[in-house]
Amino acid sequence: MISPSPKGAAAVAEPSTKPSVKLGVNGAATNTSGANRPPANAAPEKEAKSMNRTAEHQAEQYAPHVTLDPDQKHDPHATRFGKFLQAAIKFEASDLIIKSGQQPKIRLRGALKPLDTPAVTGDEFMSIAQHILSEEQWKDLHRLGSVDFAYDYDDHNRFRVNLFQARGKLSVACRLITSKIRRFEELYLPSIMAEIAMQPQGIVLLCGVTGSGKSTTIAAMLDYVNERKSVHIVTIEDPIEYIFTDKKATINQREIGIDVLDFKIALRALVRENPDVVLVGEMRDSETFEAALHAAETGHLVFGTIHSSSTTQTFSRIYDLFAHEERDQVRKILAYQMRAFVYQKLLPTLHEKIHRIPALEILINNGVARKYILEGREGELREYLMSVEATQQGMIDFNGSLVKLVEDEYIHMRVAMEATPNPDELMMRLKKLG
Repeated sequence: MISPSPKGAAAVAEPSTKPSVKLGVNGAATNTSGANRPPANAAPEKEAKSMNRTAEHQAEQYAPHVTLDPDQKHDPHATRFGKFLQAAIKFEASDLIIKSGQQPKIRLRGALKPLDTPAVTGDEFMSIAQHILSEEQWKDLHRLGSVDFAYDYDDHNRFRVNLFQARGKLSVACRLITSKIRRFEELYLPSIMAEIAMQPQGIVLLCGVTGSGKSTTIAAMLDYVNERKSVHIVTIEDPIEYIFTDKKATINQREIGIDVLDFKIALRALVRENPDVVLVGEMRDSETFEAALHAAETGHLVFGTIHSSSTTQTFSRIYDLFAHEERDQVRKILAYQMRAFVYQKLLPTLHEKIHRIPALEILINNGVARKYILEGREGELREYLMSVEATQQGMIDFNGSLVKLVEDEYIHMRVAMEATPNPDELMMRLKKLG
């Protein structure tokens, strides 16, 4: 059981405090944006040699242990938690994971690395929870066993946090979200993404597993619209991740549990809020997807995410949300309202300044795709993605994306082979590179 009840939320991290954060083995830490690709003909000797190493070796080379300065002020437990967050930011980690009785870990290049600091005790964890949770969040944790929320560390960094119980003890997973919404080129996304973002109406889905960068890509797409169109954008998020600043567009971001009770109520109110562009977050159930279809049919551009392993598998994931007798109708609506499915997977790179890069599959709904969907032949779209016609229209098949990343020396061949669902086909295409 969790006890006692906290006195209320309080600030945890102290951004002005700058502990000495050191690398345990490989020298001083550096913060790099990874915005510019190192020229292939100008790679330093160390980097060139690393291109022949496996992804695991890369992770070890660039993901050393971290030493935290033990200096603490004010509440020692809260400040110590702040230092963990600080380390995640400094080393550009994607995640921070803390489990009672263990050392905290940060995720670098996809691999978990422990912070060189003592384990977090159960009492320390309880103190941390009491400081970062509101009264209502504390009740939810006690009632549901977990709670999701966004935590603002400073003006430039925030974390998507899931605090949960496991075997009677507390654990927390924190996903780092920087305040900067990056452009397509900074995310190594193709120019076709801009065309997809500027569609007048319809449904655009970002597909992939947890941690594949779907939210980051959608943020880039929404901000692209924000910079170019005088429209009303409404987002429904749980929790809010990226915070947008109005440019040409007017943006209203609604957070479940804070601005509105639940998704059901938010979706019901959506049309009355007069949006032009909508983000409905994850397509978890038939009600959410039905609301998205209705919004698209009534002239809105709808963005959403769904967990799937390819663009073509996304169709079956959608149909599985509905009763069997409803699926034909959903298929017909989708055939006309779908604009694009974008599947992405983040992969570790060969370059020190680029931590991870997306491999993509992009399916755009044209006349051929619509025909396949209406006829229930969605599985055949994978072959169509590899056609010259599809490529000329900006579509990308996943193996084609992997081949390009290997050819441009962004990723190791082994990483590509581990990522593909069709290794034999990929190997044949890689052999053609010579």
